[in-house]
Amino acid sequence: MDEGYTQHYPELYQKHWWWRAREKVVLETIFRYRPPDGWGSILDVGCGDGLFFDRLSELGEVEGVEPAAATLGPASKHRDRIHVGPFDASFQPGKRYSLILMLDVLEHLDDPVHPLRHALSLLEPEGVFLATVPAFNLLWTNHDDLNHHFRRYTKAGFRELARRAELRIDQATYFSYWTCPAKLVGRVMEKLLGLQPTVPRLPPRWINDSLYALSRIEHSTLGVLPMPFGSSLMVVGGKSPVGKGK
Repeated sequence: MDEGYTQHYPELYQKHWWWRAREKVVLETIFRYRPPDGWGSILDVGCGDGLFFDRLSELGEVEGVEPAAATLGPASKHRDRIHVGPFDASFQPGKRYSLILMLDVLEHLDDPVHPLRHALSLLEPEGVFLATVPAFNLLWTNHDDLNHHFRRYTKAGFRELARRAELRIDQATYFSYWTCPAKLVGRVMEKLLGLQPTVPRLPPRWINDSLYALSRIEHSTLGVLPMPFGSSLMVVGGKSPVGKGK
């Protein structure tokens, strides 16, 4: 992530309509998959400063992994529950997790197979894995460059990644539909005007609240349909039997 972006990220996560809408979609899904006895332990991979921890702590015991130390504030209240370092074989917590999250993480990795396999190795036998990623390279904009993305995913592309990592996919759904035409327009304008990547800013409050409301209405209506597009993709699954990833 761009250094300037890192400085603004906490405010964006807590207040920007897009992050608020994504968090709501993720929480609704987590509740839907929640086992009868609740979540035991939760691992948030790429957790940053633990900005999702307060909500996740209502559901189980939360820990995180963050490879970029610069994303942690000096007064982070969750610092003692965040392992700072790469998410690879060196991360051996000596336990398994009932829920593992990788929220907009995999697109930052040139080779996401091994981190995904490692996540599954830390998952309880009946545990749940949930990931979100940006969708469709056609929607690539300066925002992807600013975030140092390697790719955006389609369902087919993610299924191939899952096969290689031996992830069983139980659900793969696109979300954030209305942003697709907005991103296409933005991409065209960036090309025509030669615009350079800039750090996102909070829109005026009335716009911010209106876009959040639009996203929620859209998800509660179109989200029940198998929509073939969206600017983000969410995948839920678990461990595949050896040799049977799909």
